[in-house]
Amino acid sequence: MNALSNSKGDNSVTDSEIRLAFLKNLQTVTNRIHATSNIDELMLELSADVCGLFNADRLTIYAVGEDKASIVSKVKTGLNTLKALRLPISEQSVAGHVALSRSLVNIQDVYDEAELTAISPPLRFLKEVDKRTGYRTRQMLVAPIIDVPSNDLIGVVQILNTKDGKPFSRIAEEGIKSLCETLAIAFSQRNKLVREVKTKYDFLIADAVISAQELELAQRTARRKNLDLEEVLINEFQVKSGALGVALAKFFGVPYEPFRSDRIKPIDLLKNLKWEYLQQNQWAPVEEGPEGIVVVCTDPEQVMGARVVKNIFPRSKITYRVTSHHEFRQTLDQLFGNSGVPGFTDDSSVGDMLATLDQDELEAEGGGAEISAAADNELVKLVNKIIIDAYQQGASDIHIEPGLGKDKVLIRFRKDGTLVKYIEVPASYRSAMVARLKIMCDLDIAERRKPQDGKIKFKKYGPLDIELRVATIPSTGGVEDVVMRILAGGEPIPLDKLGVLPTNLEKLKATIAKPYGLFFVCGPTGSGKTTTLHSVLGYLNTVDTKIWTAEDPVEITQKGLRQVQVNKKVMDFPTVMKAFLRADPDIIMVGEMRDAETTSIGIEASLTGHLVFATLHTNSAPESIIRLLDMGMDPFNFSDALLGILAQRLAKRLCKCKEAYVPEPDEVRLFMTEYCTELMNTDAFKTDFQAAYDATLARLIHDYGKDGHLVFYRAKGCDTCGGTGYKGRAGLHELMIGTEPLKKLIQEHARVTQLFAQALDDGMLTLKMDGLEKALQGVTDVKQVRAVCIK
Repeated sequence: MNALSNSKGDNSVTDSEIRLAFLKNLQTVTNRIHATSNIDELMLELSADVCGLFNADRLTIYAVGEDKASIVSKVKTGLNTLKALRLPISEQSVAGHVALSRSLVNIQDVYDEAELTAISPPLRFLKEVDKRTGYRTRQMLVAPIIDVPSNDLIGVVQILNTKDGKPFSRIAEEGIKSLCETLAIAFSQRNKLVREVKTKYDFLIADAVISAQELELAQRTARRKNLDLEEVLINEFQVKSGALGVALAKFFGVPYEPFRSDRIKPIDLLKNLKWEYLQQNQWAPVEEGPEGIVVVCTDPEQVMGARVVKNIFPRSKITYRVTSHHEFRQTLDQLFGNSGVPGFTDDSSVGDMLATLDQDELEAEGGGAEISAAADNELVKLVNKIIIDAYQQGASDIHIEPGLGKDKVLIRFRKDGTLVKYIEVPASYRSAMVARLKIMCDLDIAERRKPQDGKIKFKKYGPLDIELRVATIPSTGGVEDVVMRILAGGEPIPLDKLGVLPTNLEKLKATIAKPYGLFFVCGPTGSGKTTTLHSVLGYLNTVDTKIWTAEDPVEITQKGLRQVQVNKKVMDFPTVMKAFLRADPDIIMVGEMRDAETTSIGIEASLTGHLVFATLHTNSAPESIIRLLDMGMDPFNFSDALLGILAQRLAKRLCKCKEAYVPEPDEVRLFMTEYCTELMNTDAFKTDFQAAYDATLARLIHDYGKDGHLVFYRAKGCDTCGGTGYKGRAGLHELMIGTEPLKKLIQEHARVTQLFAQALDDGMLTLKMDGLEKALQGVTDVKQVRAVCIK
């Protein structure tokens, strides 16, 4: 890129060709400057290119200070100073002289006082900077940055030391003038919006968060009480942290990074950094991702100008984020301690615990070492902390996955149906960690060749009153994986709050109100079947109704229900079911009908005057019928007993930050094609596809549209959802009612496609149809519906 490193001995290269090459490279730089809205951060990235362009060693860009009597370094290359350099606009320095005289200077040797006197008699070179840094300045090319319309001084560009030791050429002088003109335009455009902004909080006024009088009052209050202004704004003027962050982002020109409670300490980034140092300098690295190391700070200009972050992480790309003082303190507390769990007195963070484990040289290979390691205080606290963090972050499962050989143990959480990485634990602790978990749920720690399952009552070990279902599985390499399900405790969700579409809810209530019969809820593991059944039981739970439940395990408890924990070693599902029939039940709920005997007893109970509910692991409602008949059930008895089957899935729910939009015609066409494909076997679509298509579209517009067209929703991202656009999960339902035509098909051993067609004609919405309608409601989006529905 260097066009000025010309060799006078090379006569084949003319001055005009050198000039043309230089101007071409300069144009590339100026184009990038014009194309950005964040000029400060861009100049940090371009500083090396500018030095190469001028065949120079170092670059400094100064901006006029707030006092208008000094210039402050905004961009520096090669200097090891930790603070921004401030120079008076005077003859005491070369850059100060240029700012004062507004004229370009090209000096061959700054230590030659005769050359300086020739430029201006009082001019002096600030030798103290060289003494402090150990750098020897020789050549200097310095030019002012002047706003043309107002003729105001904006700053100064200073280029030091040509690499060939020769004076800067006339081409370089032309180039620095052009660079200053470009920077003047870029800085003016950036400052146009904030010309009236005097402090970093003035954007709160511009955004109508508070009035100018309120800000002035807050400033007086902060001075009187000797408090931080942000603290006064938040506590006394009800300014939310998010609004404050937006104002800071606009002022500094960098994105706002809110405090995230689920952030994990980046151990590798923080291993050489202390809390005191980061608190003093007001910056902290919080994560490393595709955009590089993310650094949060309260004053990005000062941190970027000092370049200390770049010195600490010299080979990494740095991305800066601004945050409020309050959130910065929260972030430091999170990274270095203070778990915030009520009753949890240990203030060590996961990172601190891992650091302690890393320092130990424990080799847990023998059985005795495993037990002693499991009893070790730090490991016990680490296991408790993992469970507490999983519960706090809303995880449903904890996956502990030991690596092979010396690979670390990966721990992941399943949140809203998606696995996310939590931490990695040193490999030497994998056996000890598994042993500790086995001790907590009374499993055989010596048995490592067979799968085991148990339950942890965490109240015995930590501050949370929760239960975890634990499964250990031997895996490749002689290690054991552990998966822990955090059991959903508490009260059941009311049936009306379950998220069932109004048409399905009306049918569901009418079906479960029958005095006897058999009703199934089906779906894969973790699809919310138990939650739905307890909502149904909560709807039916009255003083005059006797309800028995057989569950493995009992996850949700309800007052008024008589709940039995099934234990395979003592009593299995058939044994408990037979006991229920002798205990005068009105309603029986069976956790799962996984064998022919349990199912037969359930059918018999439903035919003898009892209302029976159960779950099944099947994909759809019609397929459940085939599965039960394949178990050997009598089709006549089964059809007589069947009330209905509810299949369900869980899809990610759109966060409240979702945004509505009017889709393009092609997007509507694709949506309707997916919806109507589910209805292809119904009588209406077989008779006249186009008429049925138009009628369906008209109904969807009537039910969910606005101004005569469909409205779609998409994920956006905010502080609440961590920028993902999704928060929590919503149920998708497929309700098949046991109508007379359907029961006739069951007695005839009809195929699944026939059962589907009949159910659709009876008014059933398939899982995908239900999901697509909920996408129109803004509950979820089409992408998530496709992710959980296979058809």
